[in-house]
Amino acid sequence: MQPPAHGESWLGLTEAPLPVDDASAWVVRPDCGAVVLFSGTARDHADGRPDVSLLTYEAYESQVVPRLAAVDEELRRRWPAVGRVVLLHRTGELRVGESAVVVAVSAPHRDEAFAAARFGIDTVKATVPIWKQETWAGGESWGLEAQHIVEAEVG
Repeated sequence: MQPPAHGESWLGLTEAPLPVDDASAWVVRPDCGAVVLFSGTARDHADGRPDVSLLTYEAYESQVVPRLAAVDEELRRRWPAVGRVVLLHRTGELRVGESAVVVAVSAPHRDEAFAAARFGIDTVKATVPIWKQETWAGGESWGLEAQHIVEAEVG
């Protein structure tokens, strides 16, 4: 997964490990003094599920990039000074410690960058059709945070 040669947004879905370092470096711009990177990693537990060893992500693939684009559009509408934006999600099997989602934002100032990145991850989770299955010592099941998918502007 490579950053785009042109444009200010890097959006994508992949089964490959996410390029966290590349995402952080790509959002840097000379007119932006703040970069915020969020990397959501697979953890070893969930409520009532100790010893989680594996997460498996599935996606409604044809809808993911258009919905990521809607998040990007709404983010830029709310924070017009934002420079570059990265919204990447992984599918397939992830071991504990691997990154499942990356949101990176550059902006002239930290307040905008933090707010935009927070909006980005929260809205990706609420609006993009990606589901998580957990495997732990006692079995396997879909994640406990299932929610209805909504549009980006209400995220």
